[in-house]
Amino acid sequence: MLSNVGDTVQNVRRRDRDALKAKFIAGIFSGKNAREVDALGVQFASKVADRWLRNDVATRMRWHQEQGHVVILVSASLGTYLHPLGDLLEVDAVLCTEMEEVDGVLTGNMIGNNCRGEEKVSRVQKWRVEAGIDEDDLVYAYGDSSGDRQLLELFSQPTWVNNRDLVVLAA
Repeated sequence: MLSNVGDTVQNVRRRDRDALKAKFIAGIFSGKNAREVDALGVQFASKVADRWLRNDVATRMRWHQEQGHVVILVSASLGTYLHPLGDLLEVDAVLCTEMEEVDGVLTGNMIGNNCRGEEKVSRVQKWRVEAGIDEDDLVYAYGDSSGDRQLLELFSQPTWVNNRDLVVLAA
């Protein structure tokens, strides 16, 4: 028990967001019914879509969609709410931090790494290849945190968006 507390204190001191997130997910979600958590995620996504999206960000995303651009959300946020949000926003794909589920129960583990920093780059590159999108077609990207820096470097027209959790990418 004390070693867990000590590890957490060290992670806070090092600002190890990935380790802290893993501990958070394990502490909050381990043993929870996945369908119940998903239902809460749908409710939260609806609240985000209705009340929390900035008008300028939503308007710009809709503009990309009207232009026929491929729009994806890439975020370190959890898929349990980000996938329903992506459905509400009618985006083409959602790349995010996912939680492991076994027999309808969340294990408290992440599937793969936390989707931030280099992990965002890796996931977008993998998705791009699978979707048949040429690297030169990665044009617009929007980011709001230090975890987006590497991702924005992939795109020819990167834009910083302040005070929002979502990163909207259009290709």
